[in-house]
Order: sequence, then C-alpha cells, then structure tokens
Amino acid sequence: MRHETTKKRPEAFDRISNAVVLVFAVLNLFPLYWLFTSSLKNSSDVIKMPPDWWPRSFTWSNYADVFSSQPALRWTLNSLYVAGLSTALLIVTSSMAAYAFSKLRFKGRSVFFIVFVSSLMIPKEVMIVPLFRIAQDFGLVNSAYGMIWPNVATAFGVFLLKGFFDSAPDALREAARIDGAGEVRTFLQIMLPIVRPGIGALFILNFVQVWNDYLWQLVIGQEKNSKTLMVGIATLMQDLNPNFAYKMAGATVAAIPMLLIFVLFQGYFTRGISIGAVKE
Repeated sequence: MRHETTKKRPEAFDRISNAVVLVFAVLNLFPLYWLFTSSLKNSSDVIKMPPDWWPRSFTWSNYADVFSSQPALRWTLNSLYVAGLSTALLIVTSSMAAYAFSKLRFKGRSVFFIVFVSSLMIPKEVMIVPLFRIAQDFGLVNSAYGMIWPNVATAFGVFLLKGFFDSAPDALREAARIDGAGEVRTFLQIMLPIVRPGIGALFILNFVQVWNDYLWQLVIGQEKNSKTLMVGIATLMQDLNPNFAYKMAGATVAAIPMLLIFVLFQGYFTRGISIGAVKE
C-alpha cells in the first residue's frame, strides 16, 4: 500500500507541474499569436474593443504593402548580413581568446581575464558616444561595417566558451603534442569540436542580440537604405496616421528570422546550456 501511495504522489506532481508549464507556455506564445493574427486584420479591427480573437477576413495585403512601400527587403538583408557576419567573427575571436585563457600558460593570465570579464559590468549605452566618434572618424557611418565591428569582440563570448574549454581534459592536448600536432592544429581539430555545443549556444545568443541591437543600429544607420529591419520597422511606428495592421505585419516579418534561427539551432543551444551548467 505504501509503495502504491508513494508512486501515485510523483505522478500527481508530474501532472500538476506539466499543467503549470503548459499554462506558462500558452502565456508566452500568446503575444506571437496576437502579433500574427493582428497582421492579417484591417487597421480598425486591431484596436477595436472588445477585440476579435481571430480575423474576420484575412488581409494578406499588409505584408505586400510593407515590401512595396518600404525597402523592407533591403532592411532584411542588412540585418541578416550584420547579425550573421558579426556572429561569425565573434565566434572566431572568442574561441581563440577563450582557448588561450583556458589552456595556455602565460604571466598575468588570471589578472587579464578578470579585467577582461569586468567589462561586462559596463553598459553599452555608456560607450555609444565614443564608439560613434570612432566610427565617424573611420567613415563607418551609414555602413554595415560600422554596426559589425563593435560586436566582433565581447567579453561574454570569451567567458562562455572558456567554461567549455576548461571542461576539456588537458590529456588531449598532451596526446596531440606527442603525435606531433602544433598548437593551431590542436585548437582546430581537437578542441573546437569538443566545444561545438557552446559555439552553437553562443551563435544563437549573439545573433539574437545583434539582430535586436536597436540603439546602435539607429545611431549608425541614418540613411533609409542603410537601416536594419528593426530600425526600419520602428520608423513605421512614427507615422501621424498609423496603420496598426501594417505595423503588425512589419513586426511579424522582423520576428520570423529569430524563430527560424532558434528552431534550427535549438539542439546546440540546449546542449550548450546543459553542458555548461554541469562541471566535472
């Protein structure tokens, strides 16, 4: 009897916890549902009270208007280029720096790492003005490279990947040296495959961060064709006579790439988070 009672309690707890998780999942997905359905309504239907939870008629022309009346395709390509290249370069620089801090022995290594990671406490907004002046001196205003270079080296990427390199046994490096492999070959062929889950997690986190980096992209991309998708869609919200359904369509277009990135790389993300959370 006791065994049956103790067995029923975990089952009841699992059902309750699953129900709670389901409720929170619905609450988190509701904004996406409302965003998408509102983009298929007329402007007056978006703000009517009580609201229509499902469009009475589907207005697909809102999406066509976004791309026909605005350079939304150019904005999308700008965002993909800036976020993609920034993330690729960040992975290169962060993996090399993290490997050096983790596996190489040099004087002052711990002090340099502490100072480097301490930069995480400095808000990016504090550096906007000096960064803009530097970009202006190098002629990077209204250029995609002005949005890319400040995101190429960050302390967060080094901090994240260093934990993965620390979990890799030093015996692998010693075995590679015995076999005649140099430091570069050891790094590329032995160490990088081990930290692949961390690289996947870093890719998702940094891609999303750069994609949503509204303030810096607003400061650098001042011309209409140099804007990114987030900045361009935000300009639609400043009209005196707003078409809310039109704006919802633009916001949906801006959200779709993020959803695709997470779906494609969620395996690396979950593995990276779980492996990084447990240290042997």
